[in-house]
Amino acid sequence: MAARKRKSPARPPLKVLVVEARFYPDIADELARGAIAVLERLGVRYDRIAVPGAFELPAAIEFARRGRKGRRAFDGYVALGCVIRGETSHYDLVCNECARGLQELATAHGLAIGFGVLTCESRAQALKRAAVSLGDKGGSAARACLDMIALKRAFGAG
Repeated sequence: MAARKRKSPARPPLKVLVVEARFYPDIADELARGAIAVLERLGVRYDRIAVPGAFELPAAIEFARRGRKGRRAFDGYVALGCVIRGETSHYDLVCNECARGLQELATAHGLAIGFGVLTCESRAQALKRAAVSLGDKGGSAARACLDMIALKRAFGAG
């Protein structure tokens, strides 16, 4: 009698949290459009939440991570936002702290985070990078998130 192959338990479909900084709503909408198109095309389930600006992105992801502790909630996160340089050093603070906070979450807690935060010199530059038909940085962030989920799984960490 031939031995039957044992099936490994099926994994539930991926679920991602898309976190949008809404300081520039038109840019945020375009980033989200690109990210969601990628997720939907690949059959990835997602939730979508908004925060005031890029500075708040790490905290929102941390709230989601803590709030779902012990329960399977999100396989990954897509952080979307835009910071446009102004006349003060506020730009540098927001950019640096947003990036630092997201990287710290990724490394300290093993989170798969797609970084879709534009850091631009002008509104025109931001719109060009966000546009699905041009830069599609939202789509790129979603793909990065999914790649990191796959990497976690390859290492048995997720």
